[in-house]
Amino acid sequence: MAGTVFTPLLEGMKNVKSENGIMLTKPFLDVCKSVLPILDNFGAALAIVKSDIGGNITRLENKYNSDPPKFEHLYSMVQMEVDSKTAKGSSSCTNGLLWLTRAMDFQVDLFRNLLDRPEWTMTQVCNDSYSKTLKKWHGWLASSSFLVAIKLIPDRKKFMELIGGSGNLNADIEQFCKTFAPLLAENHKFLASVGLDDMKAS
Repeated sequence: MAGTVFTPLLEGMKNVKSENGIMLTKPFLDVCKSVLPILDNFGAALAIVKSDIGGNITRLENKYNSDPPKFEHLYSMVQMEVDSKTAKGSSSCTNGLLWLTRAMDFQVDLFRNLLDRPEWTMTQVCNDSYSKTLKKWHGWLASSSFLVAIKLIPDRKKFMELIGGSGNLNADIEQFCKTFAPLLAENHKFLASVGLDDMKAS
């Protein structure tokens, strides 16, 4: 593999915002899609997370594809649902964006832990990231399922070999965390501004 698994992500993130700084729907979703192949390297351990991410991307893509000019800006579909009072529905695009952003928070934190905690096992890395990001939003069942799945995670050395490729892996992980985290924070800020950043799993 030329570069690392992060190479397409880093390229894609350059196009996520318009020239005047507005978050664009398709480029943002394309970046999130580029995370899915990385999750394959976790084996069955993160299958639930991958399925959830894929479902939320599809939901948002379907809305975007229904009228690309109208939904060119990522937050326009949320604003439309806020205006029509449908944003809190479990199948809303607002809910999809919120959970997609939270899942990406988990990914960023996980890779940040891999860089900052070389002495930790993969299970420790995942458990810590989960407790800091997704856990507080999950109910008991989802939380229990996740903690069982984490036990299936490959060991750290094997995982790092799988995602390494031919590039500078640590530098790419650093760049991924540094670039993606502010974009995710912007999503949270917008969702909070419309009172929708604190919805829990139903």
